[in-house]
Amino acid sequence: MKRVAFVAVLGLGLAACSQQPAEAPPSPTSTPGVVATAKPTATAVGDDHAVPKPGEQKTFRDWTVACDNVARCAMASLGTDVDFPAVTMQVARAAGPDGAVEVALAMPQGDGDPPATLRIDSRAFAVGGNGLSGASAERIARALANATTIEALDKHGKRLGTISAAGASAALRYIDAQQGRVGTVTALVAHGDKPAAAVAAARPAPRVRAVAFGGTAAALTPALLAGMRRTAECDPSFSSPEPRAHGLADGATLVLLPCSAGAYNEIDALFVVRDGKATPAKVDAPAGFEETGADSRTPVHSVINGDVDGGVLRSYAKGRGLGDCGVMQSFVWDGAQLRLTGQRAMGECRGNPDYLPVWQAQVVRG
Repeated sequence: MKRVAFVAVLGLGLAACSQQPAEAPPSPTSTPGVVATAKPTATAVGDDHAVPKPGEQKTFRDWTVACDNVARCAMASLGTDVDFPAVTMQVARAAGPDGAVEVALAMPQGDGDPPATLRIDSRAFAVGGNGLSGASAERIARALANATTIEALDKHGKRLGTISAAGASAALRYIDAQQGRVGTVTALVAHGDKPAAAVAAARPAPRVRAVAFGGTAAALTPALLAGMRRTAECDPSFSSPEPRAHGLADGATLVLLPCSAGAYNEIDALFVVRDGKATPAKVDAPAGFEETGADSRTPVHSVINGDVDGGVLRSYAKGRGLGDCGVMQSFVWDGAQLRLTGQRAMGECRGNPDYLPVWQAQVVRG
């Protein structure tokens, strides 16, 4: 396996890290025109068989923006070339005629007094520790469209940091276009006289049927582990930690096999063990940066810094040690393969660790 010391994050077509996939009961609603789908099988009740297609990330000067598969869009401020940000900002908006705006501020460098006021040019906006949504957030977003200066102040009026306004208007205009708001009264920048009803309705997230993690994990014998390492072409010089085995309710065992590592990324090859035999796990979307997950030269899919929590397999591929860029993903097991249920990404290593959602699905248990 090729050794990974640093992975550059570029051209995300490909997340903070605790994004949970939505849980939902089976529903007859389909999602035409949202994602490509395979023909459903008779036994796959409550599964839309959506083929994951994470949204693309775009950068406009000092702001980066992305929309996910249900057209929820978010934009995040970035540090400038000469300034690592003391305060960062994210503006998100749901799809649909009534799509609400959300605004959140964060302080990635410390835990001091949180921002109490956001000053955009000469206008001051009160902000809460948990962010804003609705009309208050929308007023901030509209002010950003023509902003020249943005400052965050604490409750005493002390300046905590500045946020670059360069590119904010273009990012908002991009959101208007992606959500079909151009020329309507709902647009934040590209507004017009068309009624809100002209905006397409919000689309439901595709459903993924999940088998629960549970039961007794299979024993991993030395011979079984040696075979998996050969198949995955693991680094023979890698002093790996113990593999992690997780029992699945259908009798299978998911194995995360540490295979190689870089400065801040452990690459875990994925196997499924049944009846004492290990086979490479099937995955419907790559984890991390390469086609098979972490390394395009290995025949086995893999995750990076993998972990199982709450019945979900998580992958966190860091673009650099600060964690301000990379890809965060969530997968569930459907009985045949691992399925992507959530993905967040940050393609710009510029001091903002608040990753942008680019894919979401509803998890149907049972």
